[in-house]
Amino acid sequence: MSESASNTPVNFIHQIINDDLASGKHSGRVHTRFPPEPNGYLHIGHAKSICLNFGTAQKYGGLCNLRFDDTNPEKENLEYVESIKASVKWLGFDWDDRLYYASDYFDQLYEYAIALIRQGKAYVCSLTPEQAREYRGTLTEPGRPSPDRERSIEENLALFSRMKSGEFPDGAFTLRLRIDMASPNINLRDPVIYRIKHQHHHQTGDTWCIYPMYDYTHCISDALERITHSLCTLEFEDHRPLYDWVLDQLDVPAHPQQIEFARLNIDYTVMSKRKLKQLVDEGLVSGWSDPRMPTLEGLRRRGYAPEAIRHFVDMVGVTKSNSLVEVGQLEFCLREFLDATAPRAMAVLRPLRVTLTNVPAEHAERLVLPRHPKNPALGEREIPFGRELFIDRSDFEEVPPAGFKRLVPGGEVRLRGAYIIRCDDVVKDAAGRVSELRCSCDLATLGKNAEGRKVKGVIHWVPAAEAIPVEVRLYDRLFNHPAPDAAEGDYRDHINADSLQVLRDALVEPSLAAAVPEQRFQFEREGYFVVDRFDSRPDALVFNLTIGLKDSWTKP
Repeated sequence: MSESASNTPVNFIHQIINDDLASGKHSGRVHTRFPPEPNGYLHIGHAKSICLNFGTAQKYGGLCNLRFDDTNPEKENLEYVESIKASVKWLGFDWDDRLYYASDYFDQLYEYAIALIRQGKAYVCSLTPEQAREYRGTLTEPGRPSPDRERSIEENLALFSRMKSGEFPDGAFTLRLRIDMASPNINLRDPVIYRIKHQHHHQTGDTWCIYPMYDYTHCISDALERITHSLCTLEFEDHRPLYDWVLDQLDVPAHPQQIEFARLNIDYTVMSKRKLKQLVDEGLVSGWSDPRMPTLEGLRRRGYAPEAIRHFVDMVGVTKSNSLVEVGQLEFCLREFLDATAPRAMAVLRPLRVTLTNVPAEHAERLVLPRHPKNPALGEREIPFGRELFIDRSDFEEVPPAGFKRLVPGGEVRLRGAYIIRCDDVVKDAAGRVSELRCSCDLATLGKNAEGRKVKGVIHWVPAAEAIPVEVRLYDRLFNHPAPDAAEGDYRDHINADSLQVLRDALVEPSLAAAVPEQRFQFEREGYFVVDRFDSRPDALVFNLTIGLKDSWTKP
C-alpha cells in the first residue's frame, strides 16, 4: 500500500481493496478503469466515477485505464471521444499510455464468441426484439426457450460466420448466451451478446457489421486489461452474475472483481445523457457546453473549478445506496474554493452615471486596492478616480424601501476603496427615467482620513473614462423544479425561462483589460464570474456568472 493510502479516508470499496491487498489477492495489484460510452458529453454524475476510479488507483499506487465502450456506433462519434478525454484531463486525471477502446478487442471478442458456441453455450437466434421480450418472461414468470435454442453447434457456427460476413440485414439474427431461461435474474435468461448493425464505426470503419453488447464486452475487456477492481454504479449489480458467468466460461488472463456503488444524483438537475442530448438537439440550450448544462464542459465554461468538483465528490462520499444530493452542496464547495482564490474586481452590470460636481474635471487620481483581501500574494490593482464614474442602478433608489442602505437623494454612501459621496440632485430623461446622479464628494474621507466619518452603505463603482465595456451573461439553474425527471408532465416543462440574461452594457474596472479566457474573478458585491472560454476576445470580453455570493445550503 502506498504512503498516501494510509492518510485518506477509507470507504467500503477501499476496505475491500485493503482486504485484498492483505490477502495477496491480485498479487498486490490495484488496477481500475473508467469506461465511458462515447455517445454524449460527460456530466457531473460521471465526475464521481472518474474521481473514484482514478483516485483509487492513485491512492494505492496503482493504474487506471481510460477505455471507451464503443460498441454502439449508431450513437457514437469522435466529437464525444475528444470531449471525454478533455474532461477527464480537466478534472485533473491522466491515463498516461493506457487509452483503450472496446473496439480494440473486436477480433478477440469474436473468437471468444466462437469458443462459447463450440461449448454449446451460445446460439444464433432469429427471434425479433419484440418476440425476444415476450419469450423472456417477467419478474414473476420464467422465460420460454427460443425455438432456435437447440440449433446444432455446426449450424450456429455457420450462421454466426455469415452474420459477420454481412449476409443478413439488421435484426435478422442475434447471438445469445445459453444460460437459464428460468433464472430469477432476468439478465441470465439467454442474453443477447451480438447483434447485426450495418453501421460505420468511428474506430474500425466498415470492418464490422456485427457488434457485441455491453455486458459481454465489458467483462472481457476488463479481463484482457487485467483490471483488478471493476467499479460500477448500482444499476449493474444485477448484471454481476452475468459478468462472472462469462468470464468463468472463457480462458481469459484475469477475473476482475465487479463492485457496485451508488451513482451521483443531484436535485434541480437532469442526469440522463439521452435527455441532455434532447436539450441540445431541440435548441433548448446552446450546446453540450452551455453553462447551464450539468456536463463537465458546461460546468467548466460556467467557471467551476475542478478542485471544487473533486472536493464535492469527496464530500458526497462512496456508499451502497442511492440518494439525492442537494445542488447547494456543490455550490458550497465552489464558493469555498473561489472565495480563497478568485481575485477581486469591480463591475457595474447596469450602469448609472454619477458626476461629482465638486471634483475638478482635471482631477486624476489612482487608487490602489488589493486584488484579494486575504491573499497579498495576488498583488494590487490601480483604479483611476475622477469627476465621473458609474454605479449600479440597483444601488440607488429615489423612494427607498425600508432598510435600504445604499444611495438615496440627500443620502451618503462610501465608494468601495474610495470616498464618501452624497447625492444632491437626480437627473431624468424625457421618459422620466433616472439618467444621472449629481453628487458631492468628501475628499477628506479616504483611508485613515475617514476615521470618525461613517456611513451605513458601501457600493462598488467604475471610472467613466477608463471603464471597459463587456458583455455579461447571468446564469441561473436550468430547471425550476427540484426533481424535473419526476415532476408532473414532461421534464422540459420545468425549464427555467429566466435561466439566462444577457447584459450588453456592463462595465468593468480597467485592471481587467488583460483578462484571459477561463480566468475567474469575484465582482465585488455581485458574485463570481469567469471569462468565457469560447466567445470572449481581447477587444470584446464576455463574462459568465459562475455563482452568486450568497450560500443558502448551510443556512437553516
